[in-house]
Amino acid sequence: MLPGSKLGLYEIQSSVGAGGMGEVFKAHDPRLGRDVAIKVLSGTFGSDAERLRRFEQEARVVAALNHPNIVAIYELGTHDGAPYIVSELLQGETLREALNDGLPSRKAIEYAQQIAYGLAAAHEKGIVHRDLKPENIFITRDGRAKILDFGLAKLIRPEALAASAIQTLDDVKPDPETSPGQVLGTVGYMSPEQVRGLPADHRSDIFSFGAILFEMFSGERAFKRDSAVETMTAILKEDPPELTAIGKRIPAGLDRIVQHCLEKKPEERFQSARDIGFDLASLSADSTTSAQKALTAKRTRAWTVPAASVLLLLLAGLTGWSIGRTTSGTPPPDYHQITFRRGLIGAARFAPDGHTVVYAAAWEGKPSTLYTSRTDTPGERELGIQGQPLDISKSGEIAMLVRINSRGGYTRRGVLARMPLAGGAPRELLEDVQDAVWGPDGVQLAVVHYLEESTSYQLEFPIGHVLYKTGGWISHPRVSADGKKIAFIDHQIANGDDQGQPAIVDLSGKVKRLAQTYTSAQGVVWSPDGKEVWFSATAEGSDRAIYAVSEGGKERVLARAPGDLLIQDILPDGRVLVIRNDLRREVRGRGPTDKAEHDLSWLDWGFPRGITPDGKVFLFEEEGNGGGTNYSVFVRSTDASPAIKLTSFGVGLAISPDAKNALIISNKSPQQIYLVPTGAGEPERLFQDNRNFFGGKFLSDGITIVYSAAEPGKPSRLYRMHLRDRKELPIGPAGLLGTNGQVDDKFVGCFHGRCYLWPLDGSWADKDPATATPIPGGLGKEYFPYGISADGKSLYAGRLGEILPRKIYRYDISKGTAVFLENIGPPDFTGVPAVQSPFFSADGKSYVYGYPRWMSQLYTVTGLK
Repeated sequence: MLPGSKLGLYEIQSSVGAGGMGEVFKAHDPRLGRDVAIKVLSGTFGSDAERLRRFEQEARVVAALNHPNIVAIYELGTHDGAPYIVSELLQGETLREALNDGLPSRKAIEYAQQIAYGLAAAHEKGIVHRDLKPENIFITRDGRAKILDFGLAKLIRPEALAASAIQTLDDVKPDPETSPGQVLGTVGYMSPEQVRGLPADHRSDIFSFGAILFEMFSGERAFKRDSAVETMTAILKEDPPELTAIGKRIPAGLDRIVQHCLEKKPEERFQSARDIGFDLASLSADSTTSAQKALTAKRTRAWTVPAASVLLLLLAGLTGWSIGRTTSGTPPPDYHQITFRRGLIGAARFAPDGHTVVYAAAWEGKPSTLYTSRTDTPGERELGIQGQPLDISKSGEIAMLVRINSRGGYTRRGVLARMPLAGGAPRELLEDVQDAVWGPDGVQLAVVHYLEESTSYQLEFPIGHVLYKTGGWISHPRVSADGKKIAFIDHQIANGDDQGQPAIVDLSGKVKRLAQTYTSAQGVVWSPDGKEVWFSATAEGSDRAIYAVSEGGKERVLARAPGDLLIQDILPDGRVLVIRNDLRREVRGRGPTDKAEHDLSWLDWGFPRGITPDGKVFLFEEEGNGGGTNYSVFVRSTDASPAIKLTSFGVGLAISPDAKNALIISNKSPQQIYLVPTGAGEPERLFQDNRNFFGGKFLSDGITIVYSAAEPGKPSRLYRMHLRDRKELPIGPAGLLGTNGQVDDKFVGCFHGRCYLWPLDGSWADKDPATATPIPGGLGKEYFPYGISADGKSLYAGRLGEILPRKIYRYDISKGTAVFLENIGPPDFTGVPAVQSPFFSADGKSYVYGYPRWMSQLYTVTGLK
């Protein structure tokens, strides 16, 4: 196939190699904008129906593995009668080529761990490689080991194994040691059972892996002889020399691992590749610890100046500042930068070895994914898995959150999953989780669980055993080293605001709040001696410092800096993992006379809360450094004229259709609703009881409001009130939510994933939603309403998970169908995790929306005491 030609939707760019099975091409996938490798297999291969059927079946299983250490298969197809495989395009070299150049022990251990975990993932799916050798392992340019050709040795004749199926960027030559007989495998790497022609299971791969390990560390083949027959005899009857006898320096304990892999009898070998990976990981940790002791003094001196220089550059030439504690005479902490790209870091955790960091990052506007970096070597490795790391156990199990959906502010609901640090697909454990952390045993998990029925959160340890429940929300739990207490941030405001205070709860459920309530509080760790809780917080604005508080309530500042410091994790030696953020929340929109949207940001952390039906005026509040301790609420024209400040407190709820009044809710618990004129006049508190109030909205007449309220300890309920007579009328049962637009004498109300047109006259005040007829389609579960159209027949809606950019649909209320309208989002997505739900004018032509922009870098910090 010539460059420029097409194979299906793929655009051929060049030929990169050929072998007995066919030819490999570099191609471009225009749908996803990525380059791929395509191997078109020979016609003789495709003519054997049984072999083709078995090959396709095996390839589909391998494709489903989705493991970072196994080459990814994207598609199978046929072209002019010839089968082809589409896979990821690898750049780098085979392990054979790396061995020819020589491998340092540290790199060899690192690659060996990855190969072991890749093998383990395949074996757990019942796949046996049968032809594991250095030619079938690829080392990418970023240092990832990829196992190639899974299943091929099992499914095709050995003479066809002239080249790897997916070795795409190398001129792969036929391996001269591939046996021409009926014995499957490559001479020199076969297991004894393969040599004898006996059935081979996953333990055969472990033998082959042992032979590769021997070669990686010795530089010599374990069973190299003058002929294939003599080599196979050596595999059956001889043991390779001990690595320690070869005269090369190798990590202690490695020889035992290799010899255990190379046992002649399968039952005497390692029974699991994952066990090999764990043993290699312990070697790596021991080796790194020894090296670290020898280099401590040198590394401390080497990083002092560069770390300070990077921080100075990062802060754009600011002078006269210092990062450190406020205590006089105490040396400031040392900061060592780990990441260097532009974008948002969501969460980060130390791995058990103390030198590997796992974090979620969205670099240069790309989707967030997991990465690993070393604290002692610049660079990073992409794991290709989406989610947020919550904690890593001592055995290397990552507790992570996947399939995350925002509930507003910092609250979220996701699926708790666990995944081996070395790689593999996450295994899902529990739905509706806000946060989680391992207990000291690395087996039990403490979780923050969201309860949809009561719109509340509870802290459970272990899962299912409730220690604390709140109508607010809970974040960042951390179990003490003795497993007897859990520290967390207790947030009293249910709308996702991160105002909160550090607290601890014991196993009997006794809660103790340790410090004042901060405007923003996130991130919790226990101090190395277990006597304090360390956390990130600020009493005003958005730039958090790191604080410490004892169980007796004594507070002190550990570190502060220009910008935001968000503590992530801590090691027993006191090293702390910190994300430093430059924070800004921007607002964009389009007015009725605008041809394109434009920047409507005012201060530094703006939240749009509503727009008038004509699209001329919008309501917003500022919650950052410019907004003050209790926030500030404004109105502004969409023509970008100066904003008008309404209050120095609260969060906006809604603006009346005539733009003369606004509903504002206090940001202190219990929350209260205020009616605030946008012109002359003072804010008026509408209710004088102890209920906690939530959402609120004006109806189309401009003098009737719908809102949610909850008595202490009870779920919220919807009410209607006319602002003239102030008569309150319940219009829905407990748990019914939603004020998303008026449709004649009804409004859109949602309950447990279903949405309804709910009467406003109170006739359904106690009706069970299960007996009502919902709006057809996926509204409330797949789609979520943003506002109502002018004719009342359709909604502006968004779809679950489509937040970057925010996709907008017109949802037909009577038919339950959705039609895509447009994408909404800023021109540059760097550092933007999500686009807020927009607010639309009646005709849909005007709108406002907001989004945070976090520019993050990751640091380790030493010297916090």
